[in-house]
Amino acid sequence: VQLQASGGGLVQPGGSLRLSCAASGRTESRYGMAWFRQAPGKEREFVAAIISWTSVTTYADSVKGRFTISRDNAKMTVYLQMNSLKPEDTAVYYCAQNTGGAYDAPRSYGYWGQGTQVTVSS
Repeated sequence: VQLQASGGGLVQPGGSLRLSCAASGRTESRYGMAWFRQAPGKEREFVAAIISWTSVTTYADSVKGRFTISRDNAKMTVYLQMNSLKPEDTAVYYCAQNTGGAYDAPRSYGYWGQGTQVTVSS
């Protein structure tokens, strides 16, 4: 399984970005997918997950109401729409595929994309 994340960049506070994560290889739409992020000097933290083909979603409290995770099964792509961005959202964002376990735990994800930098600054 290969995951390719894209869409990061520099944005002003209050702005928006949409991240994409394209999956290829031996993957199927039934696997849960998630976004994590890691800021300098901090541990990787859960952002959002979309759980298998039911499209049930779950979010970290810090992004609830501002971020939306979605997936296009035909394109094998997961998106993270980020609105009302804040400086504290600055981090490298990673997409990942769940291989078993809790949806907010990095150890539950066996496949990771390379990360895309999001910087929120004026």
